Amino acid sequence: MADDADRAQAQMEMEEGWRLAARRRGDPAEGPAECIDCGEEIPEARRKAVPGCKRCVSCQEMFENWRPV
Repeated sequence: MADDADRAQAQMEMEEGWRLAARRRGDPAEGPAECIDCGEEIPEARRKAVPGCKRCVSCQEMFENWRPV
C-alpha cells in the first residue's frame, strides 16, 4: 500500500518524464497537454504562459480554493 511519500515520488517522476518529453519535442510549455484532474486539453496559450502547469484554469482554481472539511 502506497503512502504519501510514495505518491509524491511517483508524481515527481511523472512530471520529470513530461519535462524530458517536452524538451525532446522542443516544446516550450514543458507540461502535459491534458489536465491531470479532468482530462480536458490545456490550451497551448496557458501552457506557454504557465510552463509546467498540470491543470486547466477551472481545475486549478478549484485546487487552489479547496479546503479540508
